[in-house]
Amino acid sequence: MPIIPARLERTLDGVLYSSAFDDVYHSPEDALGQARHVFVAGNGLPGRWQRRERFTVLETGFGAGLNFLATWAAWREDPLRCARLHFVSCEREPFGREDLALIHARWPEFAAQAAELQAQWPVLARGLHRLNVDGGRVTLTLFLGDATDGLAQLVARADAFYLDGFTPAKNPDLWSARIFHLLARLAAPGATLATWSVAGSVREGLRHAGFEVDKVRGFGGKWQMLRGHLTRATPDVAPPGAATDRHALVIGAGIAGCTAAERLAARGWRVDLIDRGPAPAGGASGNLAGVLRPLPSIDDNRMSRLTRAGSLFAWRHIQGLQARGFALRAEACGVLHLARDRGQEAKMRAVVDSLALPPGHLRLVSAAEAATIAGCAVASGGWWFAGSGWVQPPSLCAASIAAAGEGLRTHFGHTVARLERTAGLWHAIAADGTPIAAAPVALLAAGVAIGGFGQAATLPVVNARGQVSHLPAASGEAPRVVVCRGGYVSPAIDGLRCAGATFAVDDPEPALRARDHAENLERLRAMLPGFGAGLDTDTLPGRVGFRPASPDRLPMVGALPLPGPLPRTLAGISRHDGLHVLAGYGARGLVWSALAAELLASQLEGEPLPLERDLCEAIDPARFVLRPPRAGRLCE
Repeated sequence: MPIIPARLERTLDGVLYSSAFDDVYHSPEDALGQARHVFVAGNGLPGRWQRRERFTVLETGFGAGLNFLATWAAWREDPLRCARLHFVSCEREPFGREDLALIHARWPEFAAQAAELQAQWPVLARGLHRLNVDGGRVTLTLFLGDATDGLAQLVARADAFYLDGFTPAKNPDLWSARIFHLLARLAAPGATLATWSVAGSVREGLRHAGFEVDKVRGFGGKWQMLRGHLTRATPDVAPPGAATDRHALVIGAGIAGCTAAERLAARGWRVDLIDRGPAPAGGASGNLAGVLRPLPSIDDNRMSRLTRAGSLFAWRHIQGLQARGFALRAEACGVLHLARDRGQEAKMRAVVDSLALPPGHLRLVSAAEAATIAGCAVASGGWWFAGSGWVQPPSLCAASIAAAGEGLRTHFGHTVARLERTAGLWHAIAADGTPIAAAPVALLAAGVAIGGFGQAATLPVVNARGQVSHLPAASGEAPRVVVCRGGYVSPAIDGLRCAGATFAVDDPEPALRARDHAENLERLRAMLPGFGAGLDTDTLPGRVGFRPASPDRLPMVGALPLPGPLPRTLAGISRHDGLHVLAGYGARGLVWSALAAELLASQLEGEPLPLERDLCEAIDPARFVLRPPRAGRLCE
């Protein structure tokens, strides 16, 4: 179901109102006072989060975000606050960014925090969105869609629940037995709840779900409210908490390893980053430019959802690094994905109509409009991703290393021949037996070299050779945006544009080949008629990289499985203690890297995860234990 934005409406008294539900969003007396009294104080805050490493709040209805802003403000004002605050919420009909700004303007005390929230406000697309604010110390994980669907897909442990939304009489789905049981399933030991509603059905439903509730003094015109706590044990729905020694080895300094190192360092981990090259991004991550955009499908399948989530998070992450002053080269100039023929253009139209995403994210354009956008003739119309563009992978690696700061120690020019687990530590050992570094946690992000590690030898990682052609280009010369169709071509970057890339499985040739340049130029001319004519494929510069691909085109992110009896579920698979993998990115390293790093860091920390449960399972490296791929199968 597409996301329908909320309309900005008010009562005659100026109270935020929804005509769809015929109800107000908050207390007519004082919205901020209600947030502080009912939800913050009602859950024993700030006292309950004090001196803790992290604290997680889960809210059933985000609305205009006032409860989030009030909680964030209370956290900032508390000198004994937890190190990291997680706020998880659901919203079926979110406001657009412009309307949020108008709403928040009524509370100038939140101006700085509201502006940061609005700057990161996500594309209104169904699914989970991860926003890191306040220097990464506060994280909003927002599910856009029906709360029942969102809560069922969350992987989290909540310390406090805010039960907020339109009244049970106007929005009964949000106060159903199903919702209450999902909340109980997500509760951490000692979890509390608070809500302004004292309806009998709410009290009874919460008790049946395992909460003990009491009426206490309410706020404003409501004499009473509910406070409660969980009284029964809940199943394990979250990964274990962080190790006491937060120290990790990261093997591989491409974009997978560098972004993982930065995401761990941001959480206070010490990281040893090891790579055989003299500098980061020496392998497949060394290209001049790569494309960062989603790949939608009419049924919004796993690839569609994952590439959308990965692209949106990556652009927020990149813009955050740039805002901090790191020299990361990237431009959301837009990406045109042209149709091959009229039949595919009709299918692309059907995708746009089916997903009904905001046109600023995805829309269909005619050949004439595509030509205007590109600044040159194009072969056809197709998809226009206005918020997508190109990224220079080596600059992303360098920015990630710089952002990691003192928590990161680099070991360039060191080849890890093997990993050994002794005395609770993973030891990275060189070929001559010399120890390089050791830590209780190790992350394998070694690209196509991952198969050389015995612990990962069973992973079905395929070595895919890709050749990119570098074409001469003047600054400002068309095309002014990234154009794709079977391949891609970038705008001019430092006097060159990238065109490519070939994809050849198990082809070990490291040298440039004229026939591969010819293949890239043929695809280029199919996109942009007449483009690249007269170029000599024998002398054309370019670059060859070897990309680790997976049989199902999805990445492998998580704990490495141990060999053993065939289990029935992912939960039944034994794993290597403290050994994790970031692999199988294929041609979409820029799409996967930031979100995969955030996911793995969240798993190691025991935080709410930034992806839905079914998507986490879809990229779990142990999936191939349950469903071994057919020999030779690669759907790239």
